[in-house]
Amino acid sequence: MRIISGEARGRSLIAPPGEKTRPTLDHVRESLFNIIRWDVMDARVLDLFAGTGALSLEAVSRGAKEAVLIDMDRDACAAITKNMTSTKLGDRCRLIARDYRQAIAQLAREGKAFDVVFIDPPYKMENTGDMCAELMDLGLLGEECLIVVEHRRGLAPLVDERFEAFDQRSYRDTQVTLIRRAPAREEQGDAQ
Repeated sequence: MRIISGEARGRSLIAPPGEKTRPTLDHVRESLFNIIRWDVMDARVLDLFAGTGALSLEAVSRGAKEAVLIDMDRDACAAITKNMTSTKLGDRCRLIARDYRQAIAQLAREGKAFDVVFIDPPYKMENTGDMCAELMDLGLLGEECLIVVEHRRGLAPLVDERFEAFDQRSYRDTQVTLIRRAPAREEQGDAQ
């Protein structure tokens, strides 16, 4: 596993031991970032269930302004910390070692808003649509925010009417769904 492109291109990344973490494969990351490259430039990035930090570190390497990485697993946090150091991108990254709900509540209290959000939870967590809603409800999504959800094939996020899933890519048993805010609807009724 390595950084694919940008200022840290080619630098190796480590994963925590065992199978608790499911890192996004290099070829999936490369394909994804080819699609979202313009969204990443100067973006404020939020990475829920960061695992190795590969997605947010790739974003920062490619020009994102900053990234907040969230993971509560001790081994994952140790790997993320090492990866931030080895890529020399740690000065633009912040790791929050807490449950994602506690972490996003903290970020909301700090008044943060993000341009790109990566949601890549363990496959047993299938409530990614609810996670999108929580982020919106807490005011953490910028106006043009892009949400990237990695999930098991066939289990796309069930998002409410405030969102639209506008693209989906498949990579064997993994799918990536791209989500934005739904366009504002004009009020129905008589304007007299």
